[in-house]
Amino acid sequence: MTDARPRLARAGAADYDTVVIGAGLAGLTAAARLAEAGKRVAVLAKGVGATHLAPATIDVLGYVDGPVDNPAQALPEFTTANPEHPYRLLSVELLRASLDWFLTRMGDHGYRGSLDENFLVPTAVGVAKPTALLPETMAAGDLRKGGRFVFVGLRGLKDFFPAYLADNLARASLPGGASVTTRVVELAPPLGDARDVSAAGFARRFEQAEFRESVVVELERRLMPGEIVGFPAVLGLGRAREVWQELERRLGRPVFEVPTLPPSVQGLRLFETMTTALRRKGARLVVGSTVAGAESSGNRLEGVVTETAGRPLTYRARSFVLATGGFASGGLELDSTGKIRETVFDLPVAGVPGAKGPLFGTAYFDEHAISRAGVAIDEQMRPVDGKDDPVYENLHAVGATLSGAVPWREASGNGLSLASGYAAASAILEVT
Repeated sequence: MTDARPRLARAGAADYDTVVIGAGLAGLTAAARLAEAGKRVAVLAKGVGATHLAPATIDVLGYVDGPVDNPAQALPEFTTANPEHPYRLLSVELLRASLDWFLTRMGDHGYRGSLDENFLVPTAVGVAKPTALLPETMAAGDLRKGGRFVFVGLRGLKDFFPAYLADNLARASLPGGASVTTRVVELAPPLGDARDVSAAGFARRFEQAEFRESVVVELERRLMPGEIVGFPAVLGLGRAREVWQELERRLGRPVFEVPTLPPSVQGLRLFETMTTALRRKGARLVVGSTVAGAESSGNRLEGVVTETAGRPLTYRARSFVLATGGFASGGLELDSTGKIRETVFDLPVAGVPGAKGPLFGTAYFDEHAISRAGVAIDEQMRPVDGKDDPVYENLHAVGATLSGAVPWREASGNGLSLASGYAAASAILEVT
C-alpha cells in the first residue's frame, strides 16, 4: 500500500493512542469516549466544525415519507429500504447507547429525550421539526400538544425574525390536530452605543443581571395568561441553564429557546462543553491544523503530517479517526471535471453516479445524486475499497464523511455523527 498523500519531511513527532482528524460532533464524540477510557488522544482540526453553525439538537431520524414519531421503531424499515445508509451498520441498540452516553455528559447544558419519541420544535423559520434529543432550554417549545406561543424579538439582533417564524408556525399542520396560536412581542433592551449585536453578544448580555432585569420588566407587562414564551437561543453561553430557570421563575410561565440563523449559540455551548471535558481527561485539541500528508506501512497508518507555522509535525498513533465532514466542511471536494475526492487520505469515494449519471437534479430541492457521495465503511467503521476490504486496518471514518445518507432530508445529521463517533471509539477499544 502506498502512502495516501505525498510524504513530508518529518521535522518533529508526537505519539498518541488515537489521532482524531476533525472537531465536529462526530470527532469530538470519538475523542471523548477514548479519553474517558484512559487513551492518549489528539484532535487535529483546521476549524471548529459544524457545531457553530447548526442547532444543537440531536436529530436521529426525523422524516421517512413524512415526520417520524418514534425513531427506534422506524429505523429497521428505513435501513431495509436504504441498504447503503450508514445506519445499516449502526444497530438500534448502539444508537440508544450513544444517546444515553451523550445525555449523561452534557453537564450544565442538560438534554432531554430518547430514541423512542421525537419532539416537535419550531425552527428559526417556523417549521415544526422532529428531533430525538434537545437542550432542556428548548423543551417547553414542544408543539405536539399545541398551545399559545409568544415569540420575543430583540432590537439589534439580525439573526432572528420572530414575525416570520410566528406566521409560518401558525400555518403549520401539526399531528393529531394540535392547535397553535402565535404572536410576537418586540423588545428594545439597553444596548448602549451598539446598534447591531451578534447572537453571541446577546448571550453574554443575558448573563448580566441588569440586562435580564430590563428584559423581564418590559416583557412581563405585555404577556397574556397561558402564553408560552419563546426567546431566540441567546440565553447565555456558560450559564444558559441558570438564565433560563430565572426567566421561567420570574415570568411565571414556561420559557424556551428557538434556534437562530448561524452562528449557533447552542452549538457554541455544545462545543465548549465537549472540548472542556476532553481537556480535563488529558486530550489535546489543536484547532487551525491542516493534515497535509500521511505515513503508512502496508495496510496500517503510522502517522499524519500537519502543516504548522514553523515546520511540519507528524502525529503518530495506533489508530486514527477521520471526521472531516462532507462537502460543506471540505472533507470532500468536487473538482471542475466532476471528480469527487476525499481530501485527507484520498480514500475511495462511494455513492457516486456512473460516468453518464448527473450529479445534480434540475430543481434546488431535488435529492441530488451527489448528496449520497462519501466514504463507504465496514462494520468497524473502517473505510473500504471497491472490494469491501479496509484501506487501512487502523483508520475509522465517521460523521458527514460517510456515504449513503442525506441528512438534510432525513433529519439525521447529528444523530449519525454521534452514533458513528461512538461506534468508532467502541471498535478501537475492542482491539486496544
